[in-house]
Amino acid sequence: MVIVDSSALIHLSAIARFTLLKELYGQLTVTPAVWREVAEQGKDRTGVPDLEAARLQGWLEVRMPANQPLLQSLRHELDEREGEVIALAVEHPGSLALLDESNARRIATSLGVEKTGAIGVLMRAKLEAGSSPLRPELDKLRAEAGFWIEDDLYRAVLEAARE
Repeated sequence: MVIVDSSALIHLSAIARFTLLKELYGQLTVTPAVWREVAEQGKDRTGVPDLEAARLQGWLEVRMPANQPLLQSLRHELDEREGEVIALAVEHPGSLALLDESNARRIATSLGVEKTGAIGVLMRAKLEAGSSPLRPELDKLRAEAGFWIEDDLYRAVLEAARE
């Protein structure tokens, strides 16, 4: 199961790379809090039509985690969206969580949840699918989507991609 937080959905949609998620992962899952933020509260936001179309086409589902004690515990350190994503991933061992926020990534790691984020999706597309060069994609994330990428990470990702 691939469980996506709102950040990856919003930022990849903002640079017209939402379809990479389907190409690379096939089926996606979002939690109710992610759906509310992106599809209901963000009606004017880039990517909402992509998200709604994906749900109608059946390659995106909304699923609520069942482990309420874990959700409550996670809400002490994370927002509702990130907590739901991590809790659902814990409930489904072997899942991949798409998370961008550093604290959420740290907690996911501590709970044994495999993770990646918007940059990881672009990197995988570059390395596995022979996607276009990564540098313009990262630059679009920064300039067009308002995605924060530290300079050290930017350089490290480009080095790993041999750019």
